[in-house]
Amino acid sequence: MSTPREQAKIPGADTGIGIRHTLCDVCTPQMHCGLDVYVKDGKVLKVEGSPDHPVNRGYLCTKGVSNRQYLYREDRVLTPLRRTGPRGSGQFEPISWEEALEEISRRLLKVRKERGADGVAFFSGYGKWYRPMFRRFAHAFGTQNYGTESSCCFTSGLMAWQVATGMHVEAEMAKSELFLGWGTNGYYSRYRMPDGIERRRAQGMKVIIIDPRMTPANQRLADLWLRPRLGTDGALALSIACELIRNDWVDEEYIRQYVYGYEEYRAYAQGFPPERGEALTGVPAEQIRAAARMIHESRSMSICESSAPVGHHRNGLQNYRAIMALLAITGNYDREGGQLPAVHSYMEISSGFQTHEEEYMDAGFPEEAPRAVGAERFPLWYALRRDMQANDLANAIDAGRIEAVFALGMNYRMFAGDGRMEQALKKLDFFVDVDLFLTDTARYADIVLPACTSMERGEFKCYPNRYLWYTKPVIQPLGQSRPDVEILTLLARKMELDDPLLREGYEAGIRWMIRDLPITVEELQASETPVRLEGEPYRYGSRLEAGLPTSTGKFELRSTLIESHPEWGLESLPVYVPPENPDPERWGWTLCAGVRIPNAIHSRLHDVPWARNLRPEPAAELSLEDAQGLGVEEGDWIQVETPFGALRVRAMPTKTVRAGEIYLFHGYREADVNAILDPDGLDPYSGFPAYRSACCSVRRVEQ
Repeated sequence: MSTPREQAKIPGADTGIGIRHTLCDVCTPQMHCGLDVYVKDGKVLKVEGSPDHPVNRGYLCTKGVSNRQYLYREDRVLTPLRRTGPRGSGQFEPISWEEALEEISRRLLKVRKERGADGVAFFSGYGKWYRPMFRRFAHAFGTQNYGTESSCCFTSGLMAWQVATGMHVEAEMAKSELFLGWGTNGYYSRYRMPDGIERRRAQGMKVIIIDPRMTPANQRLADLWLRPRLGTDGALALSIACELIRNDWVDEEYIRQYVYGYEEYRAYAQGFPPERGEALTGVPAEQIRAAARMIHESRSMSICESSAPVGHHRNGLQNYRAIMALLAITGNYDREGGQLPAVHSYMEISSGFQTHEEEYMDAGFPEEAPRAVGAERFPLWYALRRDMQANDLANAIDAGRIEAVFALGMNYRMFAGDGRMEQALKKLDFFVDVDLFLTDTARYADIVLPACTSMERGEFKCYPNRYLWYTKPVIQPLGQSRPDVEILTLLARKMELDDPLLREGYEAGIRWMIRDLPITVEELQASETPVRLEGEPYRYGSRLEAGLPTSTGKFELRSTLIESHPEWGLESLPVYVPPENPDPERWGWTLCAGVRIPNAIHSRLHDVPWARNLRPEPAAELSLEDAQGLGVEEGDWIQVETPFGALRVRAMPTKTVRAGEIYLFHGYREADVNAILDPDGLDPYSGFPAYRSACCSVRRVEQ
């Protein structure tokens, strides 16, 4: 039998010098920029952006240029590990792959036999490239308890679109006369977006940026900057709609043909005139009127409603729906220069072609199994996602429903009130974590398995505009690390899961999913850069004419899905509910956790020296007025307290922040802002936490 190293052997990767091509998977799959990797004698010397890549065109952000340090971090896990000390102690011993696979198989099958398959939860962290296979793996095991970090990321916005139109969308900014950047700050996140906005502005496109913070985007790109209070986006959208309706600036013919529930929505929106909008949001009434006029005077409008800042509130999904309604009432959905219907090609990226991904993922969905964790608490989530809402996982562990967790890249610090998840991990009978590093979460595992970076594996990848790629590893996997999909394949075989295609492995699955495309896996693997498929351009309006995949076939301002389930207790209209504050006098500030900074994404780069040096200590951004009132200067210590805890951080006074609001980036273990957030302060529609509109108090303290 060959050894693990021999199995992972890459011909020619250990000798000579050359430039090899792969992708950066540090951040969102919508980017995954191309890398030119300089390799000598099997070691990476440096990385640069690939000039021929359709996304980054040779550029890299501050996170991407840290790839080499990320790859060679000193705390890489290089062999399977078995826990020898108490959970969380970090005490492990190296074991062989055979020992690890044997123990994992035996322990998981034991839970399935004695408790049932639903006693095991399968969880994916921020890594996403393996998810179709992982979901199928969980189903083959026999459980619906498959969940991901998307319980907190992106999915709220997708669900809002599914409620309204039955599908996702993409903005056709390249042909828009007006662009609404709702929470858009591409200079810190999706860094190539500003280039496109600037090109279109030079051609005459107008831009409205909606953001509570002063950012490079609203300073450089905006013709009009609207600055709502945190969590009040829905009220702002309804107030703009009220002005559009009052002035008869809506598309009545379009509404009659393609929109459902307009009369009820119209009556509700009329309760939000600009003066009330100003009172609720802080945006001056005249600016609300100006925004409505700009929409009216533009023949086309598209919106980038960023999934994090809009969705991370207890009212997040409804705020999304209120924003999207502006497209429906002005006739800018499925119209040139507006928001176009989009079918996901792979990994929730709309590339302009279809694969068999959903069929692959759900072919073995265990319909008769107990419903996934969170299904009862978040019924709309379950109706649309059919998987676990992971923000309810700690409660399920505490209740004894979940006895074992098998995770790929789990980070307990992602959860609001993350101490609850930390304590829940201690109660598990068995916990496996696959990761690159011995993270704070991996320290609680019984078995830790070493994973690969994107430089050490090959993977299938889709990009917008009909691009797809199958990368190749550029160096040997470090130590005994393996690609996540190889680990899943070996376990599927070891456990003898009843799924022949799954047991064949990742490449066989990709081949099955793209079998109808005019290109093969082998042809993709032969290309050093992404390949673009030919295709017919989309015909505007064709989706509306054919009927949308909603029960009415129309854009639904009043959701028939929600209406048909009164037991859910949810509103069918995009009703606005203000952010919660149990005691405004005690908690006079609003806390935003997770604001973007250019050198970090979550905690993934906090232990990479280049990136960490840009903000070495956790700090809170607060307004100059508030800093003066507290008597603090830059670098002084302040305490931020919520009803759930307190932490001390350095003060960073800035003119970019509104008085009464305070902003912290998450992921610093020494000042973990998620630890002081309400673990039950979740959006009842999506299950998303209120990361960005928590109530708090702030005071100056000594170290």
